[in-house]
Amino acid sequence: MTTEPHSFPRRHARTQRFTLGAPRSFTVAPDGSRVVFLRSGSGTDRANSLWVLDVEEGGERVAADPRALLGGASEDLSPEERARRERSREGGAGIVGYATDSAVELASFALSGRLFAAELRAGTARELPAPGPVIDPRPSPDGRHVAYVARGALRVVGAEGEGDRALAEPESENVSYGLAEFIAAEEMGRSRGFWWAPESDRLLMARVDDTPVQRWWIADPAHPEREPQRVPYPAAGTGNAEVRLFVVGLDGLRTEVAWDRARFPYLAHVHWSAAGAPLLLVQARDQRSQLILAVDADSGATRMVHADEDRTWLDLFPGVPCWSPSGQLVRIADEGGARVLAVGDRPLTGAQLHVRAVLDVSGYDVLISASAGAEAAGEAETGQVHVYRVNELGVERVSQEPGVHAAVRAGTVTVLVSATLNRPGSRAQVLRDGKPTRTVPSYAEDPGMSPRVTLAEGGARRVPCAVLMPRDYDGDTPLPVLMDPYGGPHGQRVVASHNAHLTSQWFADQGFAVVVADGRGTPGRSPAWEKAVHHDFTRSLDDQVEALEDLAKRHPLDLSRVAIRGWSYGGWLAGLAVLRRPDVFHAGIAGAPVTDWALYDTHYTERYLGTPAEHPESYAKSSLVTAEGLSSPAEPHRPLMIVHGLADDNVVVAHALRLSSALLAAGRPHEVLPLSGVTHITPQEQVAENLLLLQVDFLKRSLGMTTA
Repeated sequence: MTTEPHSFPRRHARTQRFTLGAPRSFTVAPDGSRVVFLRSGSGTDRANSLWVLDVEEGGERVAADPRALLGGASEDLSPEERARRERSREGGAGIVGYATDSAVELASFALSGRLFAAELRAGTARELPAPGPVIDPRPSPDGRHVAYVARGALRVVGAEGEGDRALAEPESENVSYGLAEFIAAEEMGRSRGFWWAPESDRLLMARVDDTPVQRWWIADPAHPEREPQRVPYPAAGTGNAEVRLFVVGLDGLRTEVAWDRARFPYLAHVHWSAAGAPLLLVQARDQRSQLILAVDADSGATRMVHADEDRTWLDLFPGVPCWSPSGQLVRIADEGGARVLAVGDRPLTGAQLHVRAVLDVSGYDVLISASAGAEAAGEAETGQVHVYRVNELGVERVSQEPGVHAAVRAGTVTVLVSATLNRPGSRAQVLRDGKPTRTVPSYAEDPGMSPRVTLAEGGARRVPCAVLMPRDYDGDTPLPVLMDPYGGPHGQRVVASHNAHLTSQWFADQGFAVVVADGRGTPGRSPAWEKAVHHDFTRSLDDQVEALEDLAKRHPLDLSRVAIRGWSYGGWLAGLAVLRRPDVFHAGIAGAPVTDWALYDTHYTERYLGTPAEHPESYAKSSLVTAEGLSSPAEPHRPLMIVHGLADDNVVVAHALRLSSALLAAGRPHEVLPLSGVTHITPQEQVAENLLLLQVDFLKRSLGMTTA
């Protein structure tokens, strides 16, 4: 097949999957004059700078250059900042996040644990004196102050550097103010722990006490001289952090916000705008009931605005709940078998759309992202996500070309970020009144290859699939099959996007027909589709098999040589495949697999499987290490490679070690590839490159393919 198998893995690793140099993290000024964003200097440069685009003239300028601000010194990240980046899967460097005032004139950001502010009109940046290491600085809406977290204390300083002071300091080593706890950042999509009042005179502040959370130790066996890292990890069925919320003034006086924390312990979302009282979304631990509460910021009392219940679980969605400018509640809900947008008491969308997120709310409409609903979906719509404007008069699609789209908007200016199958990377267009006016340049490298992908549906359940053939394939010879799924909640892999299929195409070019299938449990089709894995993750495997067998009727797939690879949930799925269905799968690569769901975190695992004490049968059925997990026929034993980062604090390496021990006890041959110093993501260039090469070698050996 390809004559240069090393070229793509090296470039893929060096460019962080061809994402470096692409503009991201957009903010639009409310007057539409400026667009602020992050971008590194080239397709191999990890260090992001803060940029400003003049919408009218089209000129760009750097508002903050990390190399200039640090004087050429290397970055020094605190353990807390490293943990925040791990939760957000951030592999970049330099300025990786920023916040602005309401006028988008002042931006603040942390760099190497130090506090900086940038004047966005002037394009100048300065350091503000602050005790470090600084985490998550955010200007007040009026731009007069900057709040930030340092050593677990919430602090505030004047925008010119004056009057730095602590608003709340931790009472013990287990307490922090202004930060999101592990499961909020990892599972709830809440990366923040404080929120400014629109009047800039006070803040909402989370207090997190990790005392109830069990401690795990994560060591680096390659460096026995180093002390293990002590990590609070809330495994399924065990204690969570205690989260409380306070209104705190700039003088440090605080008032606790009161709600039934015993019944609704999860603080999932906070919204505070000029349109109404602060809003909280709080969930019961089983996530089958939740409340939207309005807060009296003076007394801390709350009143219920809306309540939801669901027999399986309630999902969380970006951007909601929030107030519209007229004071109506905006939310996303599962109603009538569809996922709909509701404003006030009225649903504004129906079964034709599967709403994913609220992007912006104006006095005229709501900007959302959505895919085709179950009734409207078909092969022509497979993998597409579009941006829509919705109001009481109807629905208008903003994005036109087939692909995956997202947007940021303020006033009449929208930044539409679009990825398509026929164009590498993504394109960021600036729209005014819906009409393109500018394109924000991208410095990302061209991958130099285009996926040969067919989007389809497989089986009676119409499982969304992507089929990739070698670029030099003759079209007739049956090929060994590589299933390449994620296959679980929150992880859609079948998308109408060029770069999403690059790695799968590279595997295809090594001589495989690659199949990516998004079975039940994956997002994008309907609430019932996503919730079908309730108490039984193994349905994900059933859909992989169904899709494979159906696709083989239309494509030249050699079903006598089928392998599967995956990472995280996909790694668990790969391990499950070779252990439970050796009649279908002849080799597997399980990367960072969750082999025992009792070792994974509370908010994720209990949503789907309940607690281990109440539903032990669900955990046993979905486990790879129990007797039931290894209950497939004694023969044949299929080759399995287990890959795991030893520094992983999300899916800890105990998962891989327990699986290896269980396989050894059962007399099942397997290989284990430990990755020293690697977390749940693999940003290290050499590791990421060689990991792809080692996987191909294993697959070819296991399936009896030539390695020349």
